[in-house]
Amino acid sequence: MKAIVCEKLGLPSDLVYQELPDLVPAADEIVIAVKACAINFPDTLIIQGKYQLKPELPFSPGSDISGIVKAVGAKVTAYKVGDEVFGVLPYGGFAEEVVTKTEKIFRKPSGMDYPIAASFLYAYGTSLHALKDRALLKAGETVVVMGAAGGVGLAAVDLAKKMGARVIACASTQEKLALCRKFGADELINYTESDIKQTIKELTGGKGADVIYDPVGAQYAEPALRAMAWGGRYLVVGFAAGAIPKIPLNLALLKGCAIVGVFWGRFAQEQPKDNLANSMQILNWFEQGTIQPHIHKQYPLEQASLALEEMMDRRVMGKVVLEI
Repeated sequence: MKAIVCEKLGLPSDLVYQELPDLVPAADEIVIAVKACAINFPDTLIIQGKYQLKPELPFSPGSDISGIVKAVGAKVTAYKVGDEVFGVLPYGGFAEEVVTKTEKIFRKPSGMDYPIAASFLYAYGTSLHALKDRALLKAGETVVVMGAAGGVGLAAVDLAKKMGARVIACASTQEKLALCRKFGADELINYTESDIKQTIKELTGGKGADVIYDPVGAQYAEPALRAMAWGGRYLVVGFAAGAIPKIPLNLALLKGCAIVGVFWGRFAQEQPKDNLANSMQILNWFEQGTIQPHIHKQYPLEQASLALEEMMDRRVMGKVVLEI
């Protein structure tokens, strides 16, 4: 099989496209012939050794996959060769084959194509966990979504609207904000042109935001937190802008607000039944036609480095997908 391999930690240009032996499942595993793998921001970190998960070298990045079961282990009864599946793995998805245990995999609905299936669970799973389990979002509350045109940000806009919230979408260009509007955002803020704190306050009549969903970090975090309503919840989702901000904790005291960590991968590991319920809810909404990922662009496997560079340069709106 062919795969994109990280032989040494570095930039996307350091990755190698090479031939590897075909995979063989253990008794409790399946091998999936990968049809599509979405790229997520952690993929740009894991190849640099900057992510909390640090696989042994060499490895293939990529977690959000869809494909067809190619082989099953002797103890596997839930799946058979030819089944169409999708799921989220720790890594390994930038390849023609992956091997995994079955609890990380779902059957692909017949009406869902492979690129959409590969774009689904990471973004919507993260955002539903953040809004439902961590923010305890209520209908009628105001949610500010930072980095709202990215994969998890756009999913957060989509889900927050579905959950009855008023959504203020923040992004760095008018093109990105236009996409957020299509996904239901009520108000828009270009944070390269506007003062975040002041604009949020103006848009909320001085009250501030009930929930702030932040996958961006850096210099945008503190002014957003300063625009938090009393009793609000600030969701720490990631740091796509690069720097991890240092927050004055007196702000949490003065606003009676909570600064809440969101780590969907750990949640799925620690609370698998709750994560399964969330995943089934997301699938039900998709089958009802009420949520849909936005695919920015598709690349062939051998151009994975270009796709990763586009992600690192923050040019992606929604999801970018490798077709395999």
